[in-house]
Amino acid sequence: QVQLVESGGGLVQPGGSLRLSCVASGIYFSINTMEWYRQAPGKQRELVARITSGGSTNYADSVKGRATISRDNAKRTVSLQMNSLKPEDTAVYYCNAKLHISDYGWWGQGTQVTVSS
Repeated sequence: QVQLVESGGGLVQPGGSLRLSCVASGIYFSINTMEWYRQAPGKQRELVARITSGGSTNYADSVKGRATISRDNAKRTVSLQMNSLKPEDTAVYYCNAKLHISDYGWWGQGTQVTVSS
């Protein structure tokens, strides 16, 4: 059974930082591309960051320079460090694992990030 469990969300003030983590089980973690998505109320889910099995990374323009995605294959964990947070970063953040970019993949349950003063 595949499980992706996110953690690290919460309430943070504008300009603050958060580190989201996602622990995977039931998959051959090291060969999967890992992604972070987010969905704000009333908006479509959007890709935030991607890290391939080889360590290549991609970021949405909206977070470029403020976010860093990383993976620890030994711990079966992918992390997303978000700095200089803005109110528009408020969303539920989801972890996704997939073997190929076009796959639907496996999803976590999400973790809420709220950026507000």
